[in-house]
This record gives sequence, structure tokens and C-alpha cells, in this order.
Amino acid sequence: MKSRSGTSYGTLLGVTGLKIGYARVSTTNQDLTAQRDGLVALGVDADRIYVDHGLTGTTRARPGLREALAACRTGDTLVVTKLDRLARSLPDARDIVEELTTRGVRLQLGGSVHDPTDPVGRLLFNVLAMVA
Repeated sequence: MKSRSGTSYGTLLGVTGLKIGYARVSTTNQDLTAQRDGLVALGVDADRIYVDHGLTGTTRARPGLREALAACRTGDTLVVTKLDRLARSLPDARDIVEELTTRGVRLQLGGSVHDPTDPVGRLLFNVLAMVA
């Protein structure tokens, strides 16, 4: 099967998907280069990386995140280098994961794919989200 860009991509449980990246920095003085490079190293095409520059994680109205979530389709994976780049509170992190799970989109945190159906995965995610 071919991706929306025409290239082949892998399958998981019979569903095909793309990797969509999201990066965020809190101030305009910070640089996104390390996060972009990390996302590319995790297999995200550079043209599929959405960013928010100068927006804190506590602000849910983040245009880059909104665009990244809108770009995700069933079978895709949303990739962030670290959980604190996605959300800064446990309720926000849970809301985002619930939305992704409902839509059939996986969440990859660095090198690990979060499995919301696994009790240990849920526990680990909640612990990480509490300290993000």
C-alpha cells in the first residue's frame, strides 16, 4: 500500500500509517533544531513535523499541535521526542491520548510507542505525565 505521499509504509495490526512529528519550545529564544533532528532520527519525514514556537505546554490552543492532530489518520503515529513537549499536565496528556486512541492513532514518546490498552503502559504513561 502507498502513503498519501506515494511512498510505501509499514503496517501494524493490518493498519497502515505514517509518522507525524510534533515539536514545541516555550519561548521564542529557544531553538527547535534538537527536537527536529530527534524526530527525523525517529523516522519522521521532515515535511511531516509540526511545531509551536514560543507557546507553553499549559496553553492547549497550540496551532502546531492542532495541525499535527489534524494530520493524523487511523493507523498513523504521532511522535514527540519527550512527553513534556506534548503536554504539561496530566489531564491534558490524558485528553490528547484519549483523542488519539479514539481515532486509532498511536503515540510514540521518543523510542517507545505508548500502548493505552496495556495496564503497565497506562501506569508508565501516567507517571511520566505527572512529572512532565
